[in-house]
Amino acid sequence: MKPVKTGTVQPVPSTAKESVWRSVLYSKKAAPYLFTAPFVISFLIFFMYPIISVFIMSFQRILPGEVSFVGFSNYTALLNPTFYTALFNTLEYTVWTLIVLIPVPLLLAILLNSKLVKFRNVFKSALFIPALTSTIVAGVIFRLIYGEMDTSLANSFLIKIGVSPRNWLNDEHTGMFLMVMLASWRWMGINILYFLAGLQNVPKELYEAADIDGANTMKKFRHITLPFLKPVSVYVLTISIIGGFRMFEESYVLWQNNSPGNIGLTLVGYLYQQGLAYNEMGYGAAIGIVLLLVILIVSLISLKLSGSFKGEG
Repeated sequence: MKPVKTGTVQPVPSTAKESVWRSVLYSKKAAPYLFTAPFVISFLIFFMYPIISVFIMSFQRILPGEVSFVGFSNYTALLNPTFYTALFNTLEYTVWTLIVLIPVPLLLAILLNSKLVKFRNVFKSALFIPALTSTIVAGVIFRLIYGEMDTSLANSFLIKIGVSPRNWLNDEHTGMFLMVMLASWRWMGINILYFLAGLQNVPKELYEAADIDGANTMKKFRHITLPFLKPVSVYVLTISIIGGFRMFEESYVLWQNNSPGNIGLTLVGYLYQQGLAYNEMGYGAAIGIVLLLVILIVSLISLKLSGSFKGEG
């Protein structure tokens, strides 16, 4: 008998598997879940898991090699003058930044959007450059400008106009002024760009119709510009509130988290001080949870007052 020749058997592609994957990928029910899966997974890993972990840590006392549950003792320990000072400083800082970083960028954006200003692109770029500057570099420059010596730039100017020099970093009011000024200098350009983007959506026909009706500049601003800028204004308000409560860099770079009389201590600075410097991770976690709740409550109140719920306003 002749031996039967055996050859290599070529694998046949599994058409069944391909059809299953194709039916899943092109399915109207499964496709949305597949496309949103990366966001959901990253949200659960990098957002929800840390929040849950911090919430559990806030009920614990964490020492090297030792973790024990202490109930609400970390939260009751928050009822102290230092925490109240940090909370008050953070609220004051947030209010001042809202006063500066919403109306001023709005007016500057309207001015840059008009035809009255020449070289508008140059001004837009110049106003945006501070946002690209490191907070550390900007803080060092501010410390040199507002130094305590009479030869510093700010004190030299005060002396020339007949005003006594100030110890800027050791005074409660001037310290807050420096933090607000540093934040305003950094974020003014970004808010201007937000408002400029919103102004592009305002139909020019409305301004032309208002001109025909004899409306002045204030009436056009009130009845045309502001209503169309409401979504952008609410967004800028929300991120400004969040940015104000989470402020840490401006204070740290000016005082290294060791301001005299805690005049520059913020909630995030207090969290850093207790959680990392003093190794009280559980107590720091409790501060973080309270900070999260404060930001959530204040943001919801601002959204409610602005009529952003359920399409109000």
